[in-house]
Amino acid sequence: MMRSLFSAVSGLKTHQTKMDVIGNNVSNVNTNSFKSSNVVFSDIMYQTTAAASSANALTGKGGVNAKQIGLGVSTAATKITITDPGSAQTTGDPFDIRLTDKVSTNFFIVNNGMQNLFTRAGSFYVDGAGNLAMTSTGYNVMGWQVDPATGTIKKDTVSALRIMQEKNLTSPPEATSKGTVGGVLDKNDTNVTSDEGHTMNLNFYDQLGYSYVAQFSVKLVDDATKTYSVQLNDILDSENKSILSEYLDGGGDLAAVFGRNTTERKTFPITDDRIRYMTDGDYNLGYQGEGYYFAYSTFDTQGNQITEYVQVAVDTANNTYTVPSYTYYADAQSGIEQTGGITTTSSTGTVTDLFGITLAQLNANGSPTTPTGSFNTTTGAYEYTMPAVNYTLKFNPNDGEFTYVGMQGSDTVTLNLTDTLGGQFSNIEIDFSTCVNSDNGGKSTISAEPGFNNGSEGAGKGLGTLIGLSIANNGMIYGSYSNGNTELLGQIAVAQFANASGLEKVGENCYMTTLNSGEFDGIGIEIAADGSSMTAGELEMSNVDLSTEFTQMIITQRGFQSNSRIITVSDTLLEELINLKR
Repeated sequence: MMRSLFSAVSGLKTHQTKMDVIGNNVSNVNTNSFKSSNVVFSDIMYQTTAAASSANALTGKGGVNAKQIGLGVSTAATKITITDPGSAQTTGDPFDIRLTDKVSTNFFIVNNGMQNLFTRAGSFYVDGAGNLAMTSTGYNVMGWQVDPATGTIKKDTVSALRIMQEKNLTSPPEATSKGTVGGVLDKNDTNVTSDEGHTMNLNFYDQLGYSYVAQFSVKLVDDATKTYSVQLNDILDSENKSILSEYLDGGGDLAAVFGRNTTERKTFPITDDRIRYMTDGDYNLGYQGEGYYFAYSTFDTQGNQITEYVQVAVDTANNTYTVPSYTYYADAQSGIEQTGGITTTSSTGTVTDLFGITLAQLNANGSPTTPTGSFNTTTGAYEYTMPAVNYTLKFNPNDGEFTYVGMQGSDTVTLNLTDTLGGQFSNIEIDFSTCVNSDNGGKSTISAEPGFNNGSEGAGKGLGTLIGLSIANNGMIYGSYSNGNTELLGQIAVAQFANASGLEKVGENCYMTTLNSGEFDGIGIEIAADGSSMTAGELEMSNVDLSTEFTQMIITQRGFQSNSRIITVSDTLLEELINLKR
């Protein structure tokens, strides 16, 4: 009877232990990522009152089993159902992360300042130091950093993910290197036919992130051939200050900023009464020191070019000129044989009549500019290149489709800024291939935008400030910036164990390694390595099943009740034994 009493007591104790475990499970039914436990019972030892005997052929008796009396029950194990995931709970918080396991059970790696611990609870936030940390404990979330040399993740020993450190708060600017001009150019637009032309602005950035506006004008040149010109008028900074004017005032050349070398071909008749000279608008007359000079060219007997300057007397008050007597050379049919000099007499006239330019243009020329080139003996033409401050924009006269800009076969022209305005700028290649020449009710919509392919290439960006963080399903953390950039800031690493249920619970939703769980190597693995993933905006709920727990609670209650009845009955039997002496 004493044995039954002690067996019943052990039964009470083990069932109480099981009830404690059930109580803990039920109390954590709403604890994020909580893993339920269950108790495994085992019998204790047995008292053998008679050993087993074997069969005896001589006596004809069979064998007898051992006579044993059990001495109760004990708690064999408390098993954690750690591999069973809880349901997903949507929170919408980008720092709430749920682990989805594919093959092995994954754990976040956190550090309490002394050691690495492991958790399934993915409720995180950014603390005051900029570290990604557990919301409940403040433990730092561990992961891998970005290699500054390559911009990729460097998978070495895990460290705290300080995603809001100073270097991550801004994103570097990018200089604009591409531009696109598109839309409709209507010849009936009064702006296009005016002296000022149709204005369009191109917004761009330098390499320091400062913004500028390049102002262009498009003018009609020849309606019959659908020819227009594109000219740069000004470049303004963010304070509406003209940096182009500063460049020109310092001796800069506008054609070097937005111009090209054009090949001009001039054919001169082979006669005795014409001077073979280079003339083309502003380039045949200029001011040099003490007076105006007229430039002309001839060739010696070997065909070498000779350029001479003849001083011209200009009456600025009356807009007239006087050309003194000078000698020029006529040539034979070969174009290079010198036949003798002819001396002219003085002549007078208006500047416009002779040179095709006004006196104001004459005064604006500065020093004489003499194009360089060569004489083509086959065609009898003098060919040379000279700079221009605008580009030709050509459309097909039949359908108005874009033909070329600058030169035949070209879709683009270049705004040359690096060598003219400074090294902080990038040259900007401007594509005109999407614009058309068409009737649009007298309104031109042609305009300039930074970048190619809808601004996805070479548009340039100012300095960006951090405006958002996001976590991908492979644990990579990205920062979003006000200039449109997205940059990699780090990656959350995970840990896997050979025996995840062998981890020891240390409270606060954390586990630590034991001798039976397997060790952590300090590096971790990428969660996507075995097909697992992270889901931002969700948390893993507790895996406690209340229906199972309540069923176990009933079974436990009845087991406890039964063991208590054993004690009661044993006590009654002892009472009867004591009453035998009466």
